[in-house]
Amino acid sequence: MSVRPAGGKWWRWKYRFGGKEKRLSLGVYPDVRLKSARTRRDAVRQQLSAGIDPGQARKAQKLAVAGADSFEAIAREWHAKFSSG
Repeated sequence: MSVRPAGGKWWRWKYRFGGKEKRLSLGVYPDVRLKSARTRRDAVRQQLSAGIDPGQARKAQKLAVAGADSFEAIAREWHAKFSSG
């Protein structure tokens, strides 16, 4: 658990990937209980053992979800539709 001076509490997991130390947030306490944080940690640990950087995988997943509605995605779609004319 990581506690900030302002009082915020997060479940964080420290790991190494590619020779670098990294941290991954597993949730905010008390919204995420210890059992849930441990379950999330185990899932992330499986990704790491498979050779996948959990932090990069999470960023890619967020981009895929939010990327469909981003300005860039809509602009590219519009440009592809109307650029031929």
